[in-house]
Amino acid sequence: MRLPHPQSVSTLATSTLVPPMPAEPGFEHLLVHTPGLRTHVAILGDGKPILLLHGFPQHWWQWHQVAPRLAEHGYRVICPDLRGAGWTEADEPGIERETRLRDLLAILDVLGVDRADVLSHDMGAITAMQLAYSHPERVRRAVQLSVPPMFMSFSPRLIPAFRHLPALIWHRQGSSLRHVFTGPYNAKTLPDATIDAHLTPLQRPAVDQAVRPLYRGMILPESLRLSRGVYRRMRLATPTLIAFGRRDTRFAEPVIRRVCAHPERFAARVEFAYVDEAGKLLPDDAPDTVAKLTLDWIR
Repeated sequence: MRLPHPQSVSTLATSTLVPPMPAEPGFEHLLVHTPGLRTHVAILGDGKPILLLHGFPQHWWQWHQVAPRLAEHGYRVICPDLRGAGWTEADEPGIERETRLRDLLAILDVLGVDRADVLSHDMGAITAMQLAYSHPERVRRAVQLSVPPMFMSFSPRLIPAFRHLPALIWHRQGSSLRHVFTGPYNAKTLPDATIDAHLTPLQRPAVDQAVRPLYRGMILPESLRLSRGVYRRMRLATPTLIAFGRRDTRFAEPVIRRVCAHPERFAARVEFAYVDEAGKLLPDDAPDTVAKLTLDWIR
């Protein structure tokens, strides 16, 4: 690991933030400066780096129950707010298919992280998979939650998994996103205080305005690549564990077995895991299991 660039990293004064950040003891909060972007990064622990990439519409705090379990086993857990989320600030509002990937590479360079294990969820898994395919030398092992691998084939049985897209592609600024946490993909309804903590940054206009660009500029183009089988003509070199909640109605085990048949054709090593009594929101529903699966895989 290289030393970080001190001139590009500053301490974030969380007490001055509007809206306020959820309080969580033990985390160090940094602002990483890269061209056109000031990324908030929450860090916990010391040791080998594990990069945690949050889903939508969440931010670093999604990992507040998982990160301590990883840090106590001797890891440095790095939780960035990706562009368009949390307390990260961008000069320009546009987001394209690989914008977050380029951001992430620049952040890792500033932090001096040459190679890391990567744990990702939901939309964060898109960026994690882009990183693994295009820069396998930067990823040691990967765990992704609630999202199939990019080499999956398309089946009519997947259509229900995308029924939420129109509302987000046409998201109207100021519209509530609470339905993300109460929809049919979830095992249980989270407490209101937990949902509020996840949604707090949407009070910032820049974050609310980023919903459409994320889905139109990033998700739609990547979905088109998936539908054309681009990744089925590539090979995933990074050993990857893919986990789903058994109560995530989008991706039941029989569906995943069908669309991800013969993974050895497309990847050096991919395994699948299914978590009982959990839905799409695996880090909230089963933080102990997520941490154990991650530790077992990366060790």
